[in-house]
Amino acid sequence: MGLMSKLKGELVDIIEWIDDSRSTLAWRFPRYQNEIKNGAELIVREGQKAVFVYRGSLADQFEPGHYQLTTENLPLLSTLQGWKHGFDSPFRSEVYFINTRPVTDLRWGTPSPITVRDPDFKMVQVRANGMCVVKVDDPEIFLREVIGTDSVVDIAEVTELLRRVITLAFSDMVMETGLGAIDLQGRQVELSAKLRDFVAERVDDEYGLAIPDITMNISLPEEITQAMTAGVARGVETSGFIDNVDLDRYAKAQAADAMLAAASNEGGSPMGDMMSMSMGMAMANQMANQMGAAAPAQAAPASTAAAPPPLPGEGVVYHVAINGQQAGPFTIAQMQAGLAAGQMTPTSQVWAPGMAAWAAANTVPGLQQLFMAPPPLPTNPPPTDPPPMPQTPPAQS
Repeated sequence: MGLMSKLKGELVDIIEWIDDSRSTLAWRFPRYQNEIKNGAELIVREGQKAVFVYRGSLADQFEPGHYQLTTENLPLLSTLQGWKHGFDSPFRSEVYFINTRPVTDLRWGTPSPITVRDPDFKMVQVRANGMCVVKVDDPEIFLREVIGTDSVVDIAEVTELLRRVITLAFSDMVMETGLGAIDLQGRQVELSAKLRDFVAERVDDEYGLAIPDITMNISLPEEITQAMTAGVARGVETSGFIDNVDLDRYAKAQAADAMLAAASNEGGSPMGDMMSMSMGMAMANQMANQMGAAAPAQAAPASTAAAPPPLPGEGVVYHVAINGQQAGPFTIAQMQAGLAAGQMTPTSQVWAPGMAAWAAANTVPGLQQLFMAPPPLPTNPPPTDPPPMPQTPPAQS
């Protein structure tokens, strides 16, 4: 090959970038040290920008299109190279292609929990994760702050940077909103847009990036999730539970769970049955009271259906007031067990079908036998000595 053929082969006459991936943000034309032919073709496809750099200085930029490189469309490069009257010979310049399409598969998450001041649970540690959409918005800033002298910039190179920025932005957003943990989780869609604004203002002028969208999922600690689930399972109105969660209520609910579990074990006693039934009735009453407070009062029906009679052999059953809550009905055997365990007293209020009103248990004829003390043991008279045995007279000879 002759010298002229070799020089001709080193001249670049078509400059383009065919990219089949969505993860590359910037790519430098690989023959940047060779001279570019005067009148060479530049092909910039949709979703790309072409940037000419001469000795570290940004020169001309090209939007998508098909160009023939001449003095007229390279005014900045002509000025930098001192072409006062145009150029008719090859020239040298670095050419970068910038991907302007959004990259949608960037995942982020808080590496450690964020502490949130919560009005109900005091201090709560929450985590967050989601997806982030990112794109190059300002090639000049991106070239200066991110690309540097790299020949290829992949999304992986800015992923860690963006994750740190998003984590700090999430923490600042939580502090600014002042919302509790449960409110944060309930307003995730609204807060995602706010988080996007927090992140965008930290990467636009600093790195030349834009954040079109961010999705966010906030995770609460397991113990709080269990408390919420337990509250809903007990019929507590969801909105009231979320707005005013009480740790004392949760502790009491946990104790109730433990007692119910003990009552359901094999070998349970009538007392366990009584406790289980009374707690179930108390929770049902609580649900009814809260539902009545949340819904408009409705007129009571003109007549109510009579309660079904007890099964044959069970006898009379009684309702008992336990800790201010109506519980029951209980059989006499169950009430006797409750009395022995201290759950009832002689003055506990009871009611049974046929009674005109509630009355103390020790005044109800059918229950008085439970409170009757046994009579004292009989006092036996002291033993007396037996009478002397009669003596046999001696025999006469």
